[in-house]
Amino acid sequence: MIFERNCLWGLLAAALLAPLLIPNQYALHIGVLIMFSVMLATSFNLIVGYVGEFPLGHTAFLGVGAYTAALFSTSLGMPFHVAAIAAPLVAALFGLVIGAITLRLRGPFFVIVTLCFAEVLRLVANNWIGLTNGPMGISGIEKPAWATAGDALQQKMAYYYVGVLLASLSLFVAYRFVYSNIGRAAIAVRENRFVAQSIGVSPFYLGLVTFVLAAGIAGLAGGFYANYVSFVGPEVFGFSFMISMIIMVLAGGKGTLVGPVVGAVIVVLLEEYLRDFKELRFSIFGLIVMAVVLFLPRGIMGFIARRHETYPRGATGDA
Repeated sequence: MIFERNCLWGLLAAALLAPLLIPNQYALHIGVLIMFSVMLATSFNLIVGYVGEFPLGHTAFLGVGAYTAALFSTSLGMPFHVAAIAAPLVAALFGLVIGAITLRLRGPFFVIVTLCFAEVLRLVANNWIGLTNGPMGISGIEKPAWATAGDALQQKMAYYYVGVLLASLSLFVAYRFVYSNIGRAAIAVRENRFVAQSIGVSPFYLGLVTFVLAAGIAGLAGGFYANYVSFVGPEVFGFSFMISMIIMVLAGGKGTLVGPVVGAVIVVLLEEYLRDFKELRFSIFGLIVMAVVLFLPRGIMGFIARRHETYPRGATGDA
């Protein structure tokens, strides 16, 4: 707990100082994408790492949050902060409904049904022309005053620090949840469902609470993404975001709070540097996942945390 908390504080300090060390628009753009990815990976990790389920349709909540923010901004004329609050709330509501249905299923049935929900929402976004503008998507999302003040560099920096704020908020909520009684009970369900039930823990209730919280964080990421790019299309429900989330969590270390952050940084940087490889980059990502599963099954942070736990004992024993 202390090690993880110190790592999070160190990452926050690095994030706050980064624009001062690398003050250019491209680096800030990468930073904004990293903050978006941190929120997304953190939300996915809550379900995969702490409940032990694998929602292959987690992009449903990303898309719902993005479309909610876009519709609140364009159709209702709401300011950024209202849309930013509405996005996670609506996504959490969808998480409550979808979770109440899917969490009664186990194993591959859960995976397939969650994927079906994401595909249904993608089809709705693609065909409900009157609401979502269909394949053309929703464009012209109005940016807040702080995002249009100053020159291009200052605008990027403003988005970056708002991203840092929202990512920090997401990690704080996740931290409070994981180290609460509910979070510990969820871990107990992940480790042994039947033993947890025998001591009065309800796997369905804990799974649903986690599902709603994860959906809300994913919706927050979607709302931030929609406002940043000023456009939302049906592709936010697509599988490419899902692939990125899986790699971030597996590479960084599922079941840890720092792992998704490390995974987000690695994946975003790799996506940028491998952009010239086009479709080949998915094969490269696949090889990375295979290497992690084979050599670092607990991910990078899982490996580091284990070394951190065992090293002092070895040092004491030698002494």
